[in-house]
Amino acid sequence: MKPRPSKDDYYLNIAKQVADRCTCFRNKGGAIIVRDDQIVSTGYIGAPRKTKDCFERGFCLRDKMNVPHGQRYELCRSVHAEMNAIINAARAGVSLLGGDVYIFCYDRDGFPCFMCKKMMVNAGLSRVICSTKDGNYKIFQVEDWIKDWQKKDILDDQHQYGADLNKR
Repeated sequence: MKPRPSKDDYYLNIAKQVADRCTCFRNKGGAIIVRDDQIVSTGYIGAPRKTKDCFERGFCLRDKMNVPHGQRYELCRSVHAEMNAIINAARAGVSLLGGDVYIFCYDRDGFPCFMCKKMMVNAGLSRVICSTKDGNYKIFQVEDWIKDWQKKDILDDQHQYGADLNKR
């Protein structure tokens, strides 16, 4: 008999399923938000509702412009998975205070970008559980980000999205 997965493994596997809906050429990711052991919201990387995504257009604008990962998000058609999960909760009138967000990305570390980290702080989330490209996961405490950013600049953050993808 297969061993019962931990709660973190269980929820991260659900985020992986959500990621399969992604419409981005550069990144295939999904996120779920769990509060009081209940999934309250999901989101995947994709274009805003009722707009054309990269698959429909047949190309990625940021790839065409050689924009490195983790930079110039204003040029991207997509909304990040974590953002979409937070937005979807707001659309449904669901509080995220004290919740956890699970982020899964295929073929890379699922660490959130600075914009998403700031949104998670302001949404009142507690933990961020991210898949890693080695098949494991890393858990961040949002309160630790806040304390760290109070001492140092936000840009000094150690776990930056895209750092493992850009050639230096």
